[in-house]
Amino acid sequence: MTETTPAAPGRIAFLGLGHMGEPMAVNLLKAGFDVVGFDVVPAAVAAATAAGLPCATTAAEAATGAAIVLTMFPSGAILLDAYRGVDTPGLLEVAPPNTLFLDCSTIDVAQAREAAELALAAGHRSADAPVSGGVVGAEAGTLTFMIGADASDMDQITVLLEVMGKKLVHCGEHGAGQAAKICNNMLLGISMIGAAEAFVLGEKLGLSHQALYDVISTASGQCWAVTTNCPVPGPVPTSPANRDYVPGFAGALMAKDLGLALNALENTGVSAQLGPLAAQIYRQFSDEGGAGRDFSGIITEIRKNSGN
Repeated sequence: MTETTPAAPGRIAFLGLGHMGEPMAVNLLKAGFDVVGFDVVPAAVAAATAAGLPCATTAAEAATGAAIVLTMFPSGAILLDAYRGVDTPGLLEVAPPNTLFLDCSTIDVAQAREAAELALAAGHRSADAPVSGGVVGAEAGTLTFMIGADASDMDQITVLLEVMGKKLVHCGEHGAGQAAKICNNMLLGISMIGAAEAFVLGEKLGLSHQALYDVISTASGQCWAVTTNCPVPGPVPTSPANRDYVPGFAGALMAKDLGLALNALENTGVSAQLGPLAAQIYRQFSDEGGAGRDFSGIITEIRKNSGN
């Protein structure tokens, strides 16, 4: 059996079992991989265990003896601390030599490259593979993965990620996956604000949601923010707008990702106006009650500010 078949890679330590991580890990388990999970939040561990996923008592325990350490963390700082260790041995120290450290978090490009450098210096392999598709995509195994990795590692990475996603793009070397993710999400944030403003304007002008959707979805304004994650209830029954904006992709996460994009814009000197404005809008949305709502819920703020 080759090293890229489900029975051969050895143990996969899946660290980070939140709304995205748990279904991703369970999909790997169902596909026949040897997976052990861990999360610092006891409720997340309990939910994963109830779903049939074996869980370790610490991250270090999960990584000890693992062939692959897959992380799904909230921030780059947490990832770097986990790699190095804080008061306890880090993941890079306890993992066997040549372990593949596969990070699926969404973090700063500079932090992703630093994490890769640390892993390589410790005798391991590294890849960043942030995801797009939200909780629905994680549960269905239809995520898009943007991958930054050495070409020599792509065969092993592909076998894993194909279980959890339907679209894999090798974007380049270490950090390239994160670069692609923040560019994509910057555009997504901008387009959702534009879609929401268009629907609020349509309301003011007397258009029904369905009529405006029927035009935009087949005309030059067509975009994912309208055809998949439509910010008004009705036209797209599966959109969060039909569930009172239960995420989906939470406002806090969009604010975080746009903050990462803002850092990258500043670091690279790109002359951008809409990206920084979108970051400001979503930061305010998150701070003022939208953190746990779907990011398409920005339309409620636009309505409120428009006197609707």
